[in-house]
Amino acid sequence: MRRPIQHFAGIALMCAAWACPVTVVASETKLAVIIFQGVQNLPLLAAQAQGFFGQRHLSIDLRIAGSSEEMRDGLARGHYQIAHGAVDNAVAMVESTHLDIAVIIGGDNGFNHLFVQPCIKSYQDLSGKTVIVDAPDTAYAFQLYAILKQHGVSVAEYEVRPVGASSKRLEAMLQDRSLMASMLNLPFTVRAQRAGLRDMGAAIDLLGPYQGTAGFVLRSWARANSDLLVSYIQAYIDGLRFVLDQSNKPAAIKMLMDELNLPVDVASQSYETALDPEQGLARDAKFDLEGFENVLRLRAEFRHFGESLPPPQKYLDLSFYQRALAGL
Repeated sequence: MRRPIQHFAGIALMCAAWACPVTVVASETKLAVIIFQGVQNLPLLAAQAQGFFGQRHLSIDLRIAGSSEEMRDGLARGHYQIAHGAVDNAVAMVESTHLDIAVIIGGDNGFNHLFVQPCIKSYQDLSGKTVIVDAPDTAYAFQLYAILKQHGVSVAEYEVRPVGASSKRLEAMLQDRSLMASMLNLPFTVRAQRAGLRDMGAAIDLLGPYQGTAGFVLRSWARANSDLLVSYIQAYIDGLRFVLDQSNKPAAIKMLMDELNLPVDVASQSYETALDPEQGLARDAKFDLEGFENVLRLRAEFRHFGESLPPPQKYLDLSFYQRALAGL
């Protein structure tokens, strides 16, 4: 008895299915990440360009913050899931707005130098002058206050004017020569030197170890998305390892040129500084606990008026980072 043609067709289709299994492409999870402009973003740029996020089914939307206040407010409101900025911003969110923030990964020491107008010959010359900061009560502003205090100039002796991020502060100083000083980081330090501003020294040389850029999140979001966060950190570290590999220097310099609109010589000098094993990007984005203790000391001195702050562990949850590193 002959079987229906449909029967054999069905068997053929089953065999074809076994021989050529259907590939199911996992959908990408979109994350909004807020950052400041600067060389510190090289790991993120590389992770995007080299597909390290994509390999982990992540799609990253990088947003540029105009100020610390914009970064903190956006993270608090859920506009962004992850922030990379001066770690003191995370502390400020905990202490000032009582949000449950967790610092999850390190980054660098901030790359900060104190730059002044050419007419300023000493720290004491800044007495009675106007200095500019991102926000007057966070992060690198405290570095500025501490450096001047160290050299005998108290906060009461100069005017502090908030301007915004490092890029905005450099442009303000070049356009208005009455703005006498600011902390600047890469690549704006290189641009400041070439524009004739005077470099008064690196913050870490003057103040000691310092945890600058770090990644931080709402702790509730981290708990609800732990595997996602671990994957994100792994992609970030892969991107960091890529840019720290000298064989990838041309690609890394091209990223800086494209992202920050830099000429090749400025991008090259910035890249070389970022690779410095002592003062550049932290290997595997390791968090600097000693540097963070210095961050807390400065905040206690200039924002909390000498009152001691809680221990560093209050602000940290490096368990996601440890999981990520162990899985690479």
